Amino acid sequence: MERWQQELVHEGERADSLDRKGYQIIQSPSRFCFGMDAVLLAAFANNKEDDRVLDLGTGTGVIPILMEARYGGTEYKALEIQADSCDMARRSARLNGLEDRIEIVEGDLKRSHEIFGPASFDVVTCNPPYMTNKHGLTNPSGPMAIARHELLCSLEDVVRETARLLRPGGHSYFVHRPFRLVEIMTLMHDYGLEPKRMRLVYPYADREPNMVLLEGVRGGRSWLKTEPPLVIYRGQGIYTDEVKKLYFDAHMPDHSAHAPEQAVDLPGQSCRKRSEQWQDVSIW
Repeated sequence: MERWQQELVHEGERADSLDRKGYQIIQSPSRFCFGMDAVLLAAFANNKEDDRVLDLGTGTGVIPILMEARYGGTEYKALEIQADSCDMARRSARLNGLEDRIEIVEGDLKRSHEIFGPASFDVVTCNPPYMTNKHGLTNPSGPMAIARHELLCSLEDVVRETARLLRPGGHSYFVHRPFRLVEIMTLMHDYGLEPKRMRLVYPYADREPNMVLLEGVRGGRSWLKTEPPLVIYRGQGIYTDEVKKLYFDAHMPDHSAHAPEQAVDLPGQSCRKRSEQWQDVSIW
């Protein structure tokens, strides 16, 4: 890393490799680091080179960076309400030479249609807070509480603003928890975002799903495609080959060659212990 790049990483932060196009993400272990759900959403979503793409509640900007690495594109916007996260996201964009492609905007998700204008995007992504104030204990740390709990916006806020921001025929991509699936689909339908594609994510093949990926189309007709299940682990701490392919570029070594008993560390995941990430539904 060159000196100017090192200066972008402040005290208490680090630059984690994303293992795609040499990109890195600036993160602080004292704040909420990106998780596997962000990586799965970026892989589930899709955009064309000339699409206008918006990520709502972007945090440190990992989703637009991963999507640019996968799909290209020249116009990404990312909205975040926390000033410190915005600052890290802007520095991450600069670190990767993407400041001309990814614009980080500080603002309230509930006013996003006022900030950007209605019907102004082809694609909107969001990895929203999963828990309402009634679900679980609110994390005492501000950034983590905002990331995990609906303190500053609700699920309805996310769906409503997404529908307002998308042009007719535009695509939305969400990642959430299956226990709220009925609520999510109902809100999407009510706001004219017809659910078109769904994939359930399982920690192990013999466990219940603990994530759901959803694609919607503004003004789309009623027709839902259910994709094959995505299983995260094939053994204790051993990721499936499909999950490894979601993380690593084609130029990376063939991680499927690892022996079944050998665990593979995935990029950006060291902010939390591996055992805390996807082992149990109750941790989300």
